[in-house]
Amino acid sequence: QVRLVESGGGLVQPGGSLRLSCAVSGTIFRLHDMGWYRQFPGEQRDLVAFITSGGTTNYKDSVKGRFIISRDNTKNTVYLQMNSLKPEDTAVYYCNAPHTDFGSWGQGTQVTVSS
Repeated sequence: QVRLVESGGGLVQPGGSLRLSCAVSGTIFRLHDMGWYRQFPGEQRDLVAFITSGGTTNYKDSVKGRFIISRDNTKNTVYLQMNSLKPEDTAVYYCNAPHTDFGSWGQGTQVTVSS
């Protein structure tokens, strides 16, 4: 069974930065494209960034130039560096595999951008 554990969220002022981490177990991590999703209250999860197994990255327009996704295959971990945060980035952030059905989600990590 695949387990995903997100961490690193918190309260930050507009313009600030956070680094999210997601530890993955129960699968051969290096073989999978990995992504970060966010969910606003009352809405579905939305993919904001993903990184392929080969390291190619892709971003939603609203976060392009501010967020950086990376991965460490030796640690089975995917990261999301979030810079120049805006109040509209406030959401619960999750990681998962955009092109593979892991069959489960982690608990997510809350990011709140507010002064």
